[in-house]
Amino acid sequence: MRITVTRSGGFAGIVRNATLDTRQQSDAAELTDLARTALEEGRGAPGPVVPDGFFYEVEIDGEMLQWADPHLTAAQSALVKKVLGEGSPGGAP
Repeated sequence: MRITVTRSGGFAGIVRNATLDTRQQSDAAELTDLARTALEEGRGAPGPVVPDGFFYEVEIDGEMLQWADPHLTAAQSALVKKVLGEGSPGGAP
């Protein structure tokens, strides 16, 4: 499973992007389960964006979703943190 997260907004307005391929992770099964949960919880409108809040564009195996702080579920928040923390910057695989 390939997951790309693009985060924009926030106080400084800096855009950050990273991609993570679950097949290359030692915790691939857990990460895949987390991504599927976040995907199911994340369909539909992203909710209103608050001033200085982050806005996320998340692509999971070709399906594009949009999420916004502070409306992320626990699974969405964990997935975003994992991908941005451990993924390849700039969206490179």
